[in-house]
Amino acid sequence: MSLNPARIAGVCYLLVIAGGLFAEVFVRGSLIVPGDAAETASRIAADESLWRWGLAAHLLYLIPALVVNVLVPGLLAAPGSMPARLASTFGVVSVTVEGVALLGLYVPLALLDERAATPDLDRAPLTYLAVRLFSAGFGFALVFFAAFCVLVGALILRYRRVPRPIGALMVAAGAGYLVNSLALVLADRATLNERLVPWILLPCLVGELSLTAWLLVKGTRAGVPAAATAIREPASSRRT
Repeated sequence: MSLNPARIAGVCYLLVIAGGLFAEVFVRGSLIVPGDAAETASRIAADESLWRWGLAAHLLYLIPALVVNVLVPGLLAAPGSMPARLASTFGVVSVTVEGVALLGLYVPLALLDERAATPDLDRAPLTYLAVRLFSAGFGFALVFFAAFCVLVGALILRYRRVPRPIGALMVAAGAGYLVNSLALVLADRATLNERLVPWILLPCLVGELSLTAWLLVKGTRAGVPAAATAIREPASSRRT
């Protein structure tokens, strides 16, 4: 299998998805107990190494995430496309906000590292609040990533370098991320956990996996469809 930009993007996208599932589902999903600060702090302290691995995985997958956000829009559109540039911008902003939010996940480790110096400090509420603030920051980052997904889907639908159903799935993924992020602000935690998550994120996973698989296996179609080119050509040139 030849190495080309589309397949590089596909490999990077796969690393992002795998890293995200490991950090969010396997690590945080097993150590964070919603609504219970004491149990959350206790689990993190008991399995500190797993928490560290989860943080490291999340931090490292931001690198391939940047590659995806820069490469993918350009692969799907004509050179100089403004929507492609906007998509890359939204993607880079999303990674930046997400990286800053990761500082919240280091707070439990800092509290554990400094327990000898602060023996009287109640770590449970600080740990839980830091984890909750990370969740909020991650949700804010996904607002910008939602815009990235919608624009990528629109580029696929417009230029057809990837099958159009995948474009529709990416638009749905963007809508799912946006609803999920807005729910963090507009809905209470019980409603978010019981009625939306993980159901609202399923279209996101399907859309992103579909695009990743296509990039890995097929790459992108060269050039722009004739119909799309005709739209941009002057009327005089089309008559000649």
